[in-house]
Amino acid sequence: MRRIAIVGAGQAGLQLALALNDRNYDVTLLTARTAEEIRGGRVASTQCMFHDAVQLERDLGINQWDGVAPSLAGNGVTIVAPDGSRAVNWLGLFDAPGQAVDQRIKFADWLELLAARGGRVEHRAAEPADLDALTREHDLVLVSTGRGGLADVFERDPVRSVHVEPPRHLAICYVRPYSLRPEHPREAVWFNVRPGIGELFMVPGHTFGGPCMMTFMEAVPGGPMDVFGDRPGPHEQWRRMKQLLREHFPWEHARLADAELTDERGTFAGRFTPVVRRPVARMPGGGAVLGLADAVVANDPLTGQGSNSAAKAADSYLRSIVERGDEPFDVGWMHRTFERYWEYGRVVTEWTNLMLRPPEHVVRLLSAGQHNDAVARRVVNGFNDPADYPGWFLDADSADRYLQAVAA
Repeated sequence: MRRIAIVGAGQAGLQLALALNDRNYDVTLLTARTAEEIRGGRVASTQCMFHDAVQLERDLGINQWDGVAPSLAGNGVTIVAPDGSRAVNWLGLFDAPGQAVDQRIKFADWLELLAARGGRVEHRAAEPADLDALTREHDLVLVSTGRGGLADVFERDPVRSVHVEPPRHLAICYVRPYSLRPEHPREAVWFNVRPGIGELFMVPGHTFGGPCMMTFMEAVPGGPMDVFGDRPGPHEQWRRMKQLLREHFPWEHARLADAELTDERGTFAGRFTPVVRRPVARMPGGGAVLGLADAVVANDPLTGQGSNSAAKAADSYLRSIVERGDEPFDVGWMHRTFERYWEYGRVVTEWTNLMLRPPEHVVRLLSAGQHNDAVARRVVNGFNDPADYPGWFLDADSADRYLQAVAA
């Protein structure tokens, strides 16, 4: 039985551990926190998972929230004009619904499920020095977290990394109750853009006690929405966020007029620099470890791809591991395994970087969705499968040809 160690209990690490365990690999998952500590921790994201990523969970028998979490019918786009009016405002429908589940619930449940299914869980914080020992005890070691400096063992790839500082400063509040948009009364994600100032995402999701609105701001550094750098307490953070909603997105403020925090740990404020790292790190003892998901490809959350990319990276690595059979997981195989995933991850990275500073052709495409349902639908379903974007969305010439074709 092949022995595999996975460091990190996030979307990718837990999903891959559960999948390998079901295929009779000897799996050890290392995590710094117990299930109860995860449940009692602070939120870290506003994860919205689109259909294909959710289906990977269903196929593994680990999605427990169908019929519990709000079923998300689509993704809306609002672009604010300089005078504060909504110059663009439309809702595109998904081909199949998505869902957003508080990762404190999901990851804690999955950690307990892995142990119940016979997987080995070690509750300890792995440091970079621990990886060397793990390579001597296992056939393969995967690192799926950047916490504790673990990501630093993987060198930054200067060719694939374009950022040298955080492009946005982030703030999240989980709140309830909320109402639906009166002009589009469906459970849906709303992507609000205030050019030059920042973005606001409204993501209906499931947390402790039921539905909530995962309210997520991305502030342009130094702009009027960049007011959370002092890491305020939870209630002060929500007070400031409500004020920003009132000033910059009053239609969303109206939906949350009576909302309060779901819990004292339902907030987050922070920033990070997106990066792509080289996927393989050599250990002093001669072994090597392979990076997975955010440990080696960390994009800005602007396009909502974090947990989706993690799920798809875990699935891609799973297929590479199973196909390897009894052959060694050598460095060459590690590089090929990452490059196989990078064919997908490259598009996500290019698209996300584009949306951080959207050129005119992207504005034309988003504006076209106001009057053409086919454009709106294709734009929002790209969130589920970004591999559709090359050839019509990512460059100006292709975008113009596409708009001419749909107009005809």
